[in-house]
Amino acid sequence: MNAYLIAALAGVIVVETVELGGTLLNLRALDPRVPAEFADLFDAETYRRSQEYTRARTRLGIVSALFDLAVLLAFWLAGGFGWLDGVVRSLGAGPVWTGLAFLVILFAARGILEMPFSIWAVFVTEERFGFNRTSPGTFILDLVKTVGLSAALEVPLAIAFLALFEYTGRFAWIYAWAAVAAFTFLIQLLAPRVIMPLFNKFSPLEDGELKEAILAYARRVDFPLKGLFSIDASRRSTKGNAFFTGFGRNKRIALFDTLIKRHSTDELVAVLAHEVGHYRKRHVFVRTIVSALETGLFLGLFSVFLKQVGLFEAFGVDGPSVYAGIVFVAVLLRPLQLVLSVGAAALSRHNERQADSFAATTTGRGDLLAAGLKRLSKDNLTNLTPHPFYVVLKYSHPPVLQRLRALESSQAAPPERAQPAE
Repeated sequence: MNAYLIAALAGVIVVETVELGGTLLNLRALDPRVPAEFADLFDAETYRRSQEYTRARTRLGIVSALFDLAVLLAFWLAGGFGWLDGVVRSLGAGPVWTGLAFLVILFAARGILEMPFSIWAVFVTEERFGFNRTSPGTFILDLVKTVGLSAALEVPLAIAFLALFEYTGRFAWIYAWAAVAAFTFLIQLLAPRVIMPLFNKFSPLEDGELKEAILAYARRVDFPLKGLFSIDASRRSTKGNAFFTGFGRNKRIALFDTLIKRHSTDELVAVLAHEVGHYRKRHVFVRTIVSALETGLFLGLFSVFLKQVGLFEAFGVDGPSVYAGIVFVAVLLRPLQLVLSVGAAALSRHNERQADSFAATTTGRGDLLAAGLKRLSKDNLTNLTPHPFYVVLKYSHPPVLQRLRALESSQAAPPERAQPAE
């Protein structure tokens, strides 16, 4: 039997088994006892709803993952990849346009098949627990915008990628790496000012007590605060959040309007201090570098496997092609992707702990951020007792109880005099 077929099938099944096992362990870890740290916020009914919310989302995720796996295996083993390859080749276009047709058809079909799960998540699960504020019109408009952005940004990248591997020889993977890196940099520049405002309205924070408190904090830590915004997240959900994105003059700190509505000024300053911590610790830059290195690794491996006829035979395709190789190598390398995603999640959790520590140090009040995290956990019905293995697999942030205990153990310190921003 084809060795690549065995390796790819085994890899897919192992990854799905590991992820399903972690998910089931996470469900079993749900503890009906309210953690002591939340006894003042969670009554029995609210805590029960938080666990039911975790169960509902998890069960939907399991069904979606098993459906995706079944579709992949059925299409693969029934000769679907070979059939589609024959269809696009029959169009008589060049290799780049043939490849583009192959990829667009596959990814469009996948998007269509996954659409019912997205609709259920928003209009059933989120609606049931009181989070959903997305109207059908907004949902459709978001979908149209997403498809339009993919056509405007990802299709040109795919064309460039295919052309580079078709026509530039043995160093194609290096040229493609440079192209992907340039694309990633472009997205980082466009996202805060062009892409994100297509979906949410970014409004400069209004004058008042909150803005004055934030500006006072920014002056204290020498942070040039020019991109502080409130976004209309309440159009889609009642959940609260905040984030830092971009770099240089394009950096932005955004507070959800739902967050502003529910938290005290001191708590919001602490939340903003956490986001400033991401900037001070250069987390966006580090994530960009790590992502670029991962891309280089995959492209290097892709250039090797692209020459392996056996890989294409494993998927029922006669002869190598760049466009089919993109899909087949991605399937073959699923175990490596899992390992790298676990590493990326660990790095992200480390960054979050650093940002928490920065906020506690520079405000001198770790309890303020802790209070904000507790309220946010209640409002978002956060799972307070995730299983450690699931945390390793999936969590980009440390579990909230770990964050609270770390903040509680930190000693109040004089506000840190941070180095001037670059």
